[in-house]
Amino acid sequence: MIFTIKDIAEILNGQLIGDDTLKINMLSKIEEGSKGSLSFVANEKYTEFLYSTKASAVIISSNLEIEQSKISTSLIVVDDAYQSFAVMLEKFSNAKANITGIHNTSTIESSASLGKNCYLGANVYISENVSIGNNVKIYANSYIGQNTTIANDTILYSGVKIYDNCNIGEKCIIQSGAVVGGDGFGFAPNSDNEYTKVAQIGNVIVEDKVEIGANTTIDRATMGSTIIRQGVKLDNLIQIAHNVEIGKHTVIAAQSGVAGSTKIGENCMIGGQVGIVGHLKIGNNVKIAAQSGISSNIKDNEIVQGSPAFAISDYKRAYVYFRQLPKLNSLVSRIEKELNNILSK
Repeated sequence: MIFTIKDIAEILNGQLIGDDTLKINMLSKIEEGSKGSLSFVANEKYTEFLYSTKASAVIISSNLEIEQSKISTSLIVVDDAYQSFAVMLEKFSNAKANITGIHNTSTIESSASLGKNCYLGANVYISENVSIGNNVKIYANSYIGQNTTIANDTILYSGVKIYDNCNIGEKCIIQSGAVVGGDGFGFAPNSDNEYTKVAQIGNVIVEDKVEIGANTTIDRATMGSTIIRQGVKLDNLIQIAHNVEIGKHTVIAAQSGVAGSTKIGENCMIGGQVGIVGHLKIGNNVKIAAQSGISSNIKDNEIVQGSPAFAISDYKRAYVYFRQLPKLNSLVSRIEKELNNILSK
């Protein structure tokens, strides 16, 4: 989308200083500005970049003291430059999301239904009996399996795979390469000392306003449903196993894994590279520090760290002692040597 600087000044109710006919087609950091870009300066420590930036226009806070004669770019003066730039970020994001139409290489089976103002990119495949709501955007090379439902205003970026019978809620965002509804890791040892695959016949339910990061995988349930509740945010490269349930508004950082049938409560915060074993119950409002290993249930409101994890206050105390081990070892060695000398006399 292209704005004139005059358009932007009017949107932000700001004072324009400079050429109001210049066109803006991108946003940039002040130090990386280029022709056609809009940037901002809200903090005085960045004002030096105003004198050298190549950005066509810069939003600045009215309280900044600048030498206007040294500035070659156009300025939009507002009360709060950071907040105003956030408004423009949303404007550009919404403009991108307003794309509609169906690419001629996409395939929609005759039994599928498609809502109003949808977008299907190149090579998208929509299987039998799929139901897609209004304003849904599905980018190139994505696959939607049979009997799947995708509700209004959801975005699936390129290469997303949604397997059969899954339900995706409203206003969800699923980033590139994510797989929702793949088989859970179910195998049973047999008499030949081999493993027999256990059929995974359940599905995945993703409720409203969930975000799923790039290359994250959410396995279908063995029976029943793997459930991602409303407002959950999953980072990139996360593994959610079969029959897991994640409570409302919980956030999980990258490279974490949750094993089968574990139930995670609401409003939890789980750091990166956390591993959670199966069949556990994690309470509400729990915080788990990065790289922790969770092998037992956690009650509501607890904060844990370590592998295996325990209360973070105890962990920090223990870590103080741990760092003293080299010094303690030297002390013990010296005492031992002195005792040996005494005993040898």
